[in-house]
Amino acid sequence: MNSFLTRTALAAALMSLLWLGACTQEQQNKISRDLQNWTGTDGVMEVYAGDKVVRRFLKVDKISTALGTEDGKPRAYRYGYGVLDENLNMQADPGEKKVYFEVSDFTNSVFFENPR
Repeated sequence: MNSFLTRTALAAALMSLLWLGACTQEQQNKISRDLQNWTGTDGVMEVYAGDKVVRRFLKVDKISTALGTEDGKPRAYRYGYGVLDENLNMQADPGEKKVYFEVSDFTNSVFFENPR
């Protein structure tokens, strides 16, 4: 019985790999993003004025591209939710709240996974 379960698990894993291999690169990226969105991330969005950080958002799980309501075309900004790091100390302190934010394509910004 144990051998049967092992063979079944191996066959399922092989079929999954074959299925994933048949996907286009774009489909594989979407699957990866969906999995990452499901598992969550600890992203940081920093907004710069010149070489100085002027806004920082912590615990951002994803940045989304806005789409037009009627035409469905991508808009020139990204949006997300994160904790506004008011004192720029890279920590979500008591009193700092989760907020909605938008960042224009023309804004100097960086989105990265929190290294802590």
